[in-house]
Amino acid sequence: MITVLIAVFFILLVLAVPVAHSLVIASGAAILYSGEFPVMLVAQQMVNQTLSFPMLALPFFILSGSLMMSGTLGDKLIGFATELVQRFYGGLGSVTVLGSCVFGGVSGSAVADATALGGMLIPWQIREGYPPGFTAANNSAAATIAILIPPSIPFILYSLVSNVSIADLFLAGLLPGILLTTGFTSVCYFSARIRNFPLNKTPFDAQKCRKLFITALPALVMPLMILVLLRFGFATPTEVSVIAVFYALFAGVFIYRDMTVKRFLGALLAAGIATGVVMLVIMGSAIVGWMMTYAQVPQIFAQWCLSTLKDPWLIILAMVLIMLVAGMFIDLPAAILLLGPIFVPLAESIQFNLTTLGLVMVLTLAIGLYTPPVGTTLFISSSVARVSILKASRELVPYYVIALGCTLAIAYIPALTLT
Repeated sequence: MITVLIAVFFILLVLAVPVAHSLVIASGAAILYSGEFPVMLVAQQMVNQTLSFPMLALPFFILSGSLMMSGTLGDKLIGFATELVQRFYGGLGSVTVLGSCVFGGVSGSAVADATALGGMLIPWQIREGYPPGFTAANNSAAATIAILIPPSIPFILYSLVSNVSIADLFLAGLLPGILLTTGFTSVCYFSARIRNFPLNKTPFDAQKCRKLFITALPALVMPLMILVLLRFGFATPTEVSVIAVFYALFAGVFIYRDMTVKRFLGALLAAGIATGVVMLVIMGSAIVGWMMTYAQVPQIFAQWCLSTLKDPWLIILAMVLIMLVAGMFIDLPAAILLLGPIFVPLAESIQFNLTTLGLVMVLTLAIGLYTPPVGTTLFISSSVARVSILKASRELVPYYVIALGCTLAIAYIPALTLT
């Protein structure tokens, strides 16, 4: 049954069938082949996965991000980031990195981040003399910082398959986010010094920077508010997601005063589409997860790793390598939902912290977002910069080094996991 499931799934992926549909079709084919269960089991397991109160946090966090991102907030955040770093070597590239860190507290999505920031910053950077390949690479890699800053959609998905507290994951994601921001900013700085990128000599205007900070403050406060409410138990993740929506509405209506009925309906539609895409992946992976549990795949895999690799550090490295390969071909949400049920029992068997596993999983799979052949943020950034995927990929080498270094540091240094 599992063999048929895997074979049909990968055949459908090769035929460019969307991951969610591939999961459902492959599951149905495997159940029909086995003859042990009625096909109705597919629909039953898909629906059962959605009957969860914590699952409501997903659409509300997506909606809050859509409401905040659809107005003038983006310009204000970028203006603040630009004023902070534009005068340094590689400053224009660093604006993208810092902007991704700040936008992550609003959107929680790497794809939304790459689209919003890329559309604004890449044409500007190219006009200022930055190589198109570098701007595409920088934007595609920096966008992944967004999924480490609360509210992170991948962390919510990981919590569904691991039962790890969302509050712990949100808090633990801050340090890797800061490490990646620092590392990618360093890439911009040294690339500019070595390759003589144009240097913006605009003098620092403290008054302007202070004014921009005040206008951007409501957005900067949002991830902090989420962390405080969750960490100190004032509200559940679902309640916090609803509070985030009301906060976004309040900011749009009373602070920025750019909220209109048309904009609200547009954000609602965008959030509904995004939620539908993610929910279909969740539903498709539910039946796959049930089939793997029935066939005892996680237990068999854990026993094989313990008997073959033996040392915990080798097992952790093997998990990282598997996730690197999986991230190149499977979308991040689907990869988390598919690999999570397999890796969680294995991590427990070697006493590997499940919060750390969540960080490593998101960090590693995020690399796949800017790695060919799928590379969603890479394709988005390359199309905006009007440069080939090959040219952009060549510029990504230092970003891969930084991201892998950060991932291995989180995996092997327990003190870096904030809980």
